[in-house]
This record gives sequence, C-alpha cells and structure tokens, in this order.
Amino acid sequence: MMCTQSISAEETPVAVSGAKFTDRRLRREFRTMTLMMELYCRGQHKSQGELCTDCQNLLTYAELRLDRCRFGPAKPTCAKCPVHCYQKKMRDEVKVVMRYSGPRLLRRHPILSFMHWLDGFRPVPEVK
Repeated sequence: MMCTQSISAEETPVAVSGAKFTDRRLRREFRTMTLMMELYCRGQHKSQGELCTDCQNLLTYAELRLDRCRFGPAKPTCAKCPVHCYQKKMRDEVKVVMRYSGPRLLRRHPILSFMHWLDGFRPVPEVK
C-alpha cells in the first residue's frame, strides 16, 4: 500500500458508514482492526498520531464491510467466511496490514490478540 500523505485531526475523514456497533464482539473486532491499522501506518508510513489518507480509507472501508456483514454478530473471522465481501484489492491490502501488525499486536495488546485468535474457532454460518 502506498502512503500519499498524512492528515491532521481536523482533516480526518469521518467513517462513511457511521457504524455504531451494538454487539460487543463486533466492537472488539473493529477495535482490533483499528489498532492493527495504527501499528501498520506508524511502522510503514512513519505517521505520527493520525493515520495517513490511504490507511484511513482502508479502515473506513473495513468498518463499512463489518457494519454491513450479512452474518451480523454471528460472523466468523473474515479469513474463514464463506462470503468474501471485500474487493480483491482491498482484501489484499488488509492481508498485508494483518501480516505486519499481527505479531506486533500480540506484544502490545495480548488479550485482544488472544480474543481475535479465539474468534477463529467460531462456527462458520451457512450461506442461504
């Protein structure tokens, strides 16, 4: 992923979806994604405090996909999901972020990492 520029707090785009996750697990999953994105952007794009435009756009896209997931609170982890709702390009970018951030998240947020690992064992719902 190529970083185009850094943005300040005043310029930070508001999430398009306006997602208000009522389910605790979905909130935790979005928090995990946010922390992973912050680790990635700080490490790869040398951002200080705020996400760069590209990373913010990817996070907004991930929030929108999570908000609109057809499985809702019963959703499996995206890697095990039978329905791939991410565009190929975005899915590839998220994989890069997760490969970089996963090991680092384990050191900085071990409980959150453990919960994300446990989510991988959730049953996969049937597609109707």
